Amino acid sequence: MKRINNNDKFINLRRKFDFFEYQSYKFYQSDNKIIIEFSFNISNEFFFKPKLEIELQKSAYQINNIPDLSNIVFNLGMIELISYWKTTCPSKIIIRPHSLNRDQVEWWKKLYFNGLGEYFYLNNIDTTESEFVEVLSEGEETKIYDFTLNYNKVIVPIGGGKDSVVSLEILRQSDFEVSPMMVNPGAASKRTVETAGFSFDDSLIVKRFLDPKLIEMNAEGYLNGHTPFSALLAFTNVLLSLLSGIGNIALSNENSANESTVPGTNINHQYSKSFEFERDFDTYVKKYLHAGINYFSFLRPLNELQIARLFSGFSKHYKSFRSCNVGSKKDEWCGSCPKCLFTFVILSPFINQETLIGIFNKNLFNDMSLKPILMELTGIADIKPFECVGTVSEVNAALANYKMSNSDGGSEAALLYDKGYNNLNEPEKIEDILSEFNMENNLPHGFLSILKSALYD
Repeated sequence: MKRINNNDKFINLRRKFDFFEYQSYKFYQSDNKIIIEFSFNISNEFFFKPKLEIELQKSAYQINNIPDLSNIVFNLGMIELISYWKTTCPSKIIIRPHSLNRDQVEWWKKLYFNGLGEYFYLNNIDTTESEFVEVLSEGEETKIYDFTLNYNKVIVPIGGGKDSVVSLEILRQSDFEVSPMMVNPGAASKRTVETAGFSFDDSLIVKRFLDPKLIEMNAEGYLNGHTPFSALLAFTNVLLSLLSGIGNIALSNENSANESTVPGTNINHQYSKSFEFERDFDTYVKKYLHAGINYFSFLRPLNELQIARLFSGFSKHYKSFRSCNVGSKKDEWCGSCPKCLFTFVILSPFINQETLIGIFNKNLFNDMSLKPILMELTGIADIKPFECVGTVSEVNAALANYKMSNSDGGSEAALLYDKGYNNLNEPEKIEDILSEFNMENNLPHGFLSILKSALYD
């Protein structure tokens, strides 16, 4: 992805717009929905009112006391605001609804800075975690409410890709009562839920509405870039946990998400999917929201190759899953982006070539236009793609496996035998990667046993 030198624009915008204000939040029930609204303000010139709607399906909720949600709704606004702050990057964020202690301020600054790592890098913005913003707060302290939680139930967020398919299918076969969760569900997410045997009445549905002014400002050339959406998803799931009384939240982030996008730095497209964020978030939730919530990534002990192997056992999802951001609006694989090529590569050791080509409607290994992306995925280029893709080692192991499997020359792919790829060091053996199990995770014991059974049985 091309870098743009926007550092001067960053400096000039900060001079013109010196503060960002989190003015207020409110939430209320209307018919079968809970509606949440936030009010943000940039230097009394730009005003934003984003909102969320939670659909209260009959079978999905045993609704707790709605007025007690004020603490989590306030905190949800703290992560929502970053999408609007980044347009002008004011040097001060003023929090009006509630006060934050020093520990909370430092926690939020760390999330904002690392979650915007890609944004700062691609805009060539020169700043530091201590200098990029000052967070000031006022108002009453937030109150931690006591919610009763059911630990026989689990929320499983669904994005429509292979990872959430694996979590949903494995946990569906366990003794836990599963509630799929979706934000602005697209066609692939809906198909994943339905293919796994669930309905919308079984699901927790959230609709998120950006303020139209943000879209206008992006079009007008204000600063723009990647924000930590998975962190927003994390707080949204805690809200649903407290509202529904479901004590477990099982994400589908894998161990591979910990690898930096830019080698030698902390810049990671997947920062809010990393174990570092998961650990920090779990600490924050237990300290300031609810001590009893189990927030963890069910697939954290695994790497992308292991997840691909597990996914290959759920053939009924082959035609329905999607991981391509470019083709998401048309509900298709574009066949030309890093996510498509990575998914094709990582599945190639486990799904036969004819079936794989049928999923993507083309053989991506024969598309020479994808060579630059392959160079990024294999570590030949300086940086990885700014996408949710696996590690360099996993990609190279999958490619080496494919090369060995097709060494008879009957289906050679020009990409795989490119001179640059042949110059790589000896890749790690796929068998070694498939035998890994990362013990640095937050899985409760019961979930750990379920995952190990699925992996080894």
